[in-house]
Amino acid sequence: MTENIGYKLKRLREDSNISQEDLAAQSGVNLDQIVSIESGKVLPSLATLIKLARTLGIRLGTFLDGMESPEPTVTTPTEQIPQVSVCLSKGNGADIEHLKYCSLAENKTDRNMEPFVINVEYTSPNEMSTLSHHEGEEFIYVLNGNVVVRYGDETYNLEKGDSIYFDSIVPHNISVPTPEQQAKVLAVVYTPF
Repeated sequence: MTENIGYKLKRLREDSNISQEDLAAQSGVNLDQIVSIESGKVLPSLATLIKLARTLGIRLGTFLDGMESPEPTVTTPTEQIPQVSVCLSKGNGADIEHLKYCSLAENKTDRNMEPFVINVEYTSPNEMSTLSHHEGEEFIYVLNGNVVVRYGDETYNLEKGDSIYFDSIVPHNISVPTPEQQAKVLAVVYTPF
């Protein structure tokens, strides 16, 4: 990514002449979390990014974009280097960095979907209880390994080749079942603008 998310958030907020306090009040995101995101100390969750994007009147992908092009975007395996560009974040700003994202379309302008390859690591049951939710839909396809998807009160155990499609307004989370395991998934996130 050519710019980090915190820098982009600050630039977009300032371009819109919105103070950090006003952004917090309008988005429902804690002021301390906005300050921490802009300073690069905290990586926001997708749910937080969606709230901020809606408040700023931009699409989610604006935070993830690199050099933009309206042409088709091709991402080769050598370019798929996972980054902790977005993570699951607790409301208090503490990070749970068990998901490492690789955006597959960061250079495509005007996209309505956000495709990622995500390396999933184990997270403790205590951390797994922290669920994310946001407007839109998600599709997850397991490329390798096994994952556990918590969706509301339900738990789904998925293996290589399995997929799940769900409304992301329902609180959810993904992890691998045991500490020594890892998995890789293809995830496509759609958020209405």
